[in-house]
Amino acid sequence: MLLQGSWNYERMQNGGWCYSLIPALRKLYPNKEDQKAALQRHLVFFNTHPYLASPILGVTLALEEEKANGKEIEDQAIQGVKVGMMGPLAGVGDPVFWYTVRPIIGSLGASLAAQGNILGPILFFIVWNLIRIAFLWYSQEFGYRVGSEITKDLSGGLMGKVTRGASMMGMFVLGALIERWVTINFKPIVSTSPLQKGAYIDWNALPKGVKAIQQALIQQSQGLSLTSSKVTTLQDNLNSLIPGLAALLLTFLCMYLLKKKVSPIIIIIGIFIVGIAGHVIGLL
Repeated sequence: MLLQGSWNYERMQNGGWCYSLIPALRKLYPNKEDQKAALQRHLVFFNTHPYLASPILGVTLALEEEKANGKEIEDQAIQGVKVGMMGPLAGVGDPVFWYTVRPIIGSLGASLAAQGNILGPILFFIVWNLIRIAFLWYSQEFGYRVGSEITKDLSGGLMGKVTRGASMMGMFVLGALIERWVTINFKPIVSTSPLQKGAYIDWNALPKGVKAIQQALIQQSQGLSLTSSKVTTLQDNLNSLIPGLAALLLTFLCMYLLKKKVSPIIIIIGIFIVGIAGHVIGLL
């Protein structure tokens, strides 16, 4: 419930995540030193969809329980499973909850409210929270069962396979989101070509007043250009070759710098400086 209660830019949801584990860790580790070690283990970076954190919590609790009972489970193994799951689940949560379930329930409630029915907002509130809370409960229980199965086959390498598979899925999802999250727009004009009459809005032929705006919007929606010439920028040419190429190259550059132990703060500041300078000189 309070996963994002202490959200921060350094480790994202780590505070809320660690807080969620405290009641279970107190029962699993009676010794104060063991409790401290477990808390430190879970204060590292954590970020996923708030609702999809529930199955990760279940898996993590199962692994912590086995570790507390004496099984040889290394801290890196617990972190590996957790990190490997949070990436792909984050990519699943937004489309399922924010873009599918919530709009459907919201549109149903809004249709009732538009007719003056007080049940509209009440229905939305009740149905949405029933689905949300039920998912949190049962997905955490499911995660706990899955985590218990993982610990039964440590010698067979099941944990390694799960970690590796989840990590690969996470990298795939994040790679697919690069084009959506990273935006680079090169502004230099490569060419300008005149459009044929009828391919653009003839502003002189429009009526005056409000009707001119209405006609212009209608013609624009029909595909007519706002100007009498077609301007092709460097970004248009890049998009015609490989859409999102610049964003992908920038991502690879950041990965290379991180591998070279360059501080993320330095990389962020560098991107800001390059972006501002590029805008000033008309490149970006």
